[in-house]
Amino acid sequence: MDKTNRVKQILMGMRTVLKDKPLTVKMRVGIDDGKPLVGRLLPALTAARIDALAIHGRTRQQRYTKVADWSYISQVVEMARPHNLPIIGNGDMLSFEDYELRKTETNVDSIMVARGALIKPWIFTEIKERRHWDISSSERLEMLKSYVRYGLEHFGSDTAGVERTRRFLLEWLSFLCRYVPVGILEQLPPKLNDRPPAYFGRDDLETLMASPSVTDWIKLSEMLLGPVPEGFVFLPKHKSNSYENPVSQG
Repeated sequence: MDKTNRVKQILMGMRTVLKDKPLTVKMRVGIDDGKPLVGRLLPALTAARIDALAIHGRTRQQRYTKVADWSYISQVVEMARPHNLPIIGNGDMLSFEDYELRKTETNVDSIMVARGALIKPWIFTEIKERRHWDISSSERLEMLKSYVRYGLEHFGSDTAGVERTRRFLLEWLSFLCRYVPVGILEQLPPKLNDRPPAYFGRDDLETLMASPSVTDWIKLSEMLLGPVPEGFVFLPKHKSNSYENPVSQG
């Protein structure tokens, strides 16, 4: 992002290859905190005739330690108006209130939902229907069953297919465990950066699903796909989502 000419060259090359097909770009606010770069890159983006720009309201340095900077996204919306460039805002979407607030405050053309959809895939229903869904553990288990069924249909039901499906399932569970049921929240709406203390769910399955332990994610996978193979180890790609070291099952 700090090499404007390089960005322009890449995008111009993509535009040449894509011809009239849509070309969209997604980027963070910048590299270092306090040094936003998107505004500086707008001339290069518009020169390449991109069709839309999605902005994740964080810097690379920041990672996920602070809330997304929607005020800067709003500034980019204004800067992009003379270029008729649609802006898509992204960051900390976990409820329909988040969606409506950011859409109204910033005048972005659209909102991108990212981690929020991994933590609660039903967020799109909540946005559409403008409500909080107190989804039960049994309903979530049915979603997991569907996910596993789709995985086995796609990858195959042999040993390799089962284990590949398990890997994808465990990656998802490393996010899904962060969902706190609406029925036990002290206040609404929930926030993506909240880190609630450990809690007991309303049933044993809900408690198991809330566990940040790799061991418990593996238990859930075994409920759906059978025992893991001897020597199995899982380390989530997003290591910060797991509060325990990788577990070997044998």
